[in-house]
Amino acid sequence: MKKFALSLGLILSSAILIAACESATVTDRAGAKMTNSELETKIKNKFNSDEQIKAADLSVSADASENTTTLSGTVGTEALRDRAVSLAKAANPGIVVTDKIVVKPVELTRAEYTEDMAKDARVKAKSAGDTVGDSLDDAWIHTKIVAKLIGNSTTPERKINVDVVNNTVTLRGAVNTPEQKAEAERVAKDTEGVQKVVNKLTINRAA
Repeated sequence: MKKFALSLGLILSSAILIAACESATVTDRAGAKMTNSELETKIKNKFNSDEQIKAADLSVSADASENTTTLSGTVGTEALRDRAVSLAKAANPGIVVTDKIVVKPVELTRAEYTEDMAKDARVKAKSAGDTVGDSLDDAWIHTKIVAKLIGNSTTPERKINVDVVNNTVTLRGAVNTPEQKAEAERVAKDTEGVQKVVNKLTINRAA
């Protein structure tokens, strides 16, 4: 009887020990911290779900212990940069994103610019209140100047109307400072194909 009680006690002790070990294993797994590479992979997987962000091939550096990440690289528009930051934030709850992405619009050469692109550019220009001439050159010039203004942190592109007719650029609208007015004119003058720039921008003194 004593032997039976002893055996039963050993069996119960073993069962308790095994259960404790299994419990510890689960706790360890649940409490395991994410590594830097795992966090980077989560962010890159988010990027890969967006074809344009994926194509940008941005660099991701993550610190899992601090739940932070730094993004760097180059994209063509502010919208793409904002999208990359949003995707990174969605990768892990509470993550802090440091944005070092550079916006640099991709310039198409005159040979690369097509009639379909020009048609699309005219539709967008009309909706923005801009005037674009009928030539392919005018649409090409308009596309390039608008892209440059979007990528230039000094110029408030959305407040500037860009008219292009017969290779002549007219800038209209109100900006906040003389520096913004001068920079917008410089951007237009430095654009290939532009023959003349008429700067009708006004300074918003109330800004």
